[in-house]
Amino acid sequence: MKLNLSAGFAVELEAEAGSAPTRQISGIAVPYDVPARVSDGTLVQFAQGSLPTDGKAPKMFMYHDSSQPVGLVTARTETPQGMMFTASIVNTQAGTDALTMASAGVLDSVSVGVNVLQSHNAKDGTMVVTAADWLELSLVPIPAFSGATVESVFASNESVTIPEEAPDEPEETEPQENPVSEPIIEASAPESIPTSPLYAQVAREFTLPSAGEFMAALHAGGQTFANMNKAVADYTASKRTNIQAAAGDVITTDTPGLLPIPVLGPLVQDLNFLRPVCEAVGVRAYPDSGQSKTFVRPTITTHTSVAAQSTELSAVSATTMVIASNSVTKTTLAGQVTLSAQDISFTNPAAMQLILNDLMGEYMIASDNLAADNLLAAATSSGVWDLSVADLLKSVYDSAVDISNGRNWTPTHMFVSPDVWGQLGQLADSSGRPVFPFIGAGLTGQNALGSASASSWNGNPLGLQLVVDSNFAAKTMIITRVGQGQGDAYEYYEAPQSLMSFENPSVLGRTMSFHGYCSTFAAVPGMIRKITQA
Repeated sequence: MKLNLSAGFAVELEAEAGSAPTRQISGIAVPYDVPARVSDGTLVQFAQGSLPTDGKAPKMFMYHDSSQPVGLVTARTETPQGMMFTASIVNTQAGTDALTMASAGVLDSVSVGVNVLQSHNAKDGTMVVTAADWLELSLVPIPAFSGATVESVFASNESVTIPEEAPDEPEETEPQENPVSEPIIEASAPESIPTSPLYAQVAREFTLPSAGEFMAALHAGGQTFANMNKAVADYTASKRTNIQAAAGDVITTDTPGLLPIPVLGPLVQDLNFLRPVCEAVGVRAYPDSGQSKTFVRPTITTHTSVAAQSTELSAVSATTMVIASNSVTKTTLAGQVTLSAQDISFTNPAAMQLILNDLMGEYMIASDNLAADNLLAAATSSGVWDLSVADLLKSVYDSAVDISNGRNWTPTHMFVSPDVWGQLGQLADSSGRPVFPFIGAGLTGQNALGSASASSWNGNPLGLQLVVDSNFAAKTMIITRVGQGQGDAYEYYEAPQSLMSFENPSVLGRTMSFHGYCSTFAAVPGMIRKITQA
């Protein structure tokens, strides 16, 4: 039942004059009795009859992202091989993008999102789902279940279906036991799992994040976004391959018409799309859901007061609280690219997806650069480091004192440029021992300096979390408190927007762009301290 769209498949998105356009996608939502690894790592297979064919229609999403709805599943057909579906796609830009990417073969697969109601475990530990609420169906580039594919795309008054292999017609006989199914352990009662939705997601080799994957990880933040950053680095390292040439008996000029043109993929990636400052500070959502160009972030400029009463019935301390109305402006970060129809049709993997990945990566770098530049601009100097160990301790402690005085907050992070990271790693004590023998998620000190934490007022600055970012100017060292939810001195806001695209028939091209809104706010400038160099 595996059906794939050819790479050159395209559809006309305009209906004939005087008739309503049809915008539908159909195929196999999930094959039955086929095990696959889903989003939480569980091995799962769906039994026949486990998904409903009536009731509330599942929604159609992009990438399991509920902020990217594109339609509804309007038809569900039960077969012995799996659940067939037809989805109606809304006439919006997002819906048109979904049809375009499905017709181009970029998103040629689907993935279900369900709430499991009843299940049992097979002998090998596979969870066999026997009843579930079907919540949504998502268009994805690679499915968890190999047979969950798009069979046809309807984007005009006529439909076009291009299967790679024609499925065998099912015989009108009783369904036979699937030979790949594992025996099921008898249980006293089916297990009920009314937990969070289960998303079918293939455990596949990591690729650079698409627009939807990036936005989902970005909004999740924390460990989810950190895992994506680590996966990018691991992926880059895994693709380094040694190439050796073979000797031949015939020179190439003798057989020019027989020589192939090899292309070694994937593309060489010389940029690591990470956002160290944004990740450390934490991404905050806009309070107005992106509906205005500016928003107000209030801060206290004068607190109330409490003091000892001088005598009985005498006036007590009274100070009016003053709250400042700080206006924060949104910065638009955007990029675009125009592809020829030939690039989209003749390249493998598709040029569209490769360039979109790079466009998203450049957005990540640009937003982190904005956060880094504004953090440095908001900092106030707390000393000058002469590059000695003793003076480094003095400078860092002076910064910690400046942050703590009158506030009772302690610093948590040290932000540095790569050259300063190198200087810290080369520092040694009088015996030649490294002062900072371990530099990882944070500075971990040993030797005479000990290993206590400056963030507890009971030690040294080695407890600060070290953040190295190449978007900083050279000789940058900033000490502040961020990412704690309370007492944060610096805030970063962001609202990535959806992909925009349009076709230009006159030149056989397609222009695509992505943009997002970003803002930074120095909530407590006095708690952002920098250490310069002599």
